[in-house]
Amino acid sequence: MPRWISSAGACSASGRGRPAACGAPSRPSRGALAAAALALAALLPPARAAPGAAGQQEPELRLVVQQAIGQAQCFTDKFDSAVWFTLMEPKLRRYVRDNAQRLEILQTVYCETHRPGAVQLPPGLVMAVLDVESRFDPWAVSNAGAVGLMQVMPFWPEQLGMRRYELTRIAANVHMGCAILRFYLERERQDVRRALERYNGSIGHRDYPDRVIVRWTTYWNGADDLGRGPIKPS
Repeated sequence: MPRWISSAGACSASGRGRPAACGAPSRPSRGALAAAALALAALLPPARAAPGAAGQQEPELRLVVQQAIGQAQCFTDKFDSAVWFTLMEPKLRRYVRDNAQRLEILQTVYCETHRPGAVQLPPGLVMAVLDVESRFDPWAVSNAGAVGLMQVMPFWPEQLGMRRYELTRIAANVHMGCAILRFYLERERQDVRRALERYNGSIGHRDYPDRVIVRWTTYWNGADDLGRGPIKPS
């Protein structure tokens, strides 16, 4: 059995309260722009961060994320990318009505998971993380202060010389989130469940990784063999 699922197997959400960092995010109206969302994040006290905040605070992550931002170019196989869009666009349409935003999410996820020179991420796994973390809402803010599609903590832009509003930008948020997830996958030797626990800051708790894996294997699957990535659902 692959390391990405424990011997107990994946299970659906238990109904118990999820960790604070992956709690259902607020969903501001389109009229409430980035200033309101980031103002809320700024009001949250950093000294008492919720579990999800701890998952992105390791010092060695800074260089990893900085490199991901600096190399944000995509060179993909045209056939594979066409298959990816064909499979995933109808699924994402259920969550994202805006055509341009939907295509940007798909392009960014595909490019980031197939980054040249880096360990490939299963694109379906990343889509599942976006689904569970924010339901594909770029304006989402968790009660731990995490922002955007992949719920990246607001201290990252300051460390990288960026502005906080960039966390609500699709490309910047996905670049940072994927860099963090890839870092934890490498640390955990491609054990997806443990990497997800670290990403969420909920080590030892099954709820978050179980929900991500269920979404990955039951809805966002079907295109992870593109590019022959090393981590695949069984």
